[in-house]
Amino acid sequence: MVASEFLRRLYTKGGEPAPDKSIGYYADDNRLVPALRSALQEDEWEEIYESPLGVFLKFHDLDFGWASRLVHHMLTFQIVCKQRYEIWSLIGTTPVRFSLHEFEEITGLNCGYVDDLALADLELSDEMRAFWELMGVDVESGPSSIEIIEACFNCSSWSQDDRLRLGYLGIYAGFIVATRPGLSTNVNHARLVIDLEGLKEFPWGRIAFQHLIKSVKEKDLSKNIHIEGFVQALQVWVYYALPDFAAEFSEPLPNDPTPLLWLTKDQEDERTSKPTC
Repeated sequence: MVASEFLRRLYTKGGEPAPDKSIGYYADDNRLVPALRSALQEDEWEEIYESPLGVFLKFHDLDFGWASRLVHHMLTFQIVCKQRYEIWSLIGTTPVRFSLHEFEEITGLNCGYVDDLALADLELSDEMRAFWELMGVDVESGPSSIEIIEACFNCSSWSQDDRLRLGYLGIYAGFIVATRPGLSTNVNHARLVIDLEGLKEFPWGRIAFQHLIKSVKEKDLSKNIHIEGFVQALQVWVYYALPDFAAEFSEPLPNDPTPLLWLTKDQEDERTSKPTC
């Protein structure tokens, strides 16, 4: 298929927004993981670290460098896409896709399908109510990152299961949805931490991807923006879409790692500061 058969570009060629506006993010807040690490016992931390959601803690250990301009360029090369959960960008005349499939390959998260992803019929159990009271949050709201950080300083007398729940809540709020630290998270998804075994089987990758792609598609790249969700997956996607660039500025982690997270070497102006609010 030739380039002329594709839908029009999102931005006219040559008229793309200049990369002089920053793309910030909330994922991997520099306060949350240290707070969780200090709150959890060594065996508790290890259990979460080696769980299906431990990929985010392992990512945190990479000291990943954020290349705002690079991601900005890739997003301005988009072509108009009617698919709600896909992005297509042109590299020259070659289209490259960012979809649930690519997100799953990059993160290694469970992105399986479930009939009720929103968990509309999830009941509020007595155990849920008790844990929310322990957290000190409204029973009808999902804890924010700030509330989770505050709980980390008051959980020393909690049971091991409750501290594990706090740890998983931190991953959910700080990486999977990764919105402004003071905003409440989706209460139904947050309540899944009550079932410590069941939550490991839930397709958190699908939740993370949908949240990220929605945030990306609603942003105006001509302005300074913050993208919610695990935005770093976009940067890894760019490296795979631009192998020559990746060969010069980054390298794969040793021993062919899974998931496909890359550790960048570029430490120049493309980095942007993480938000502190």
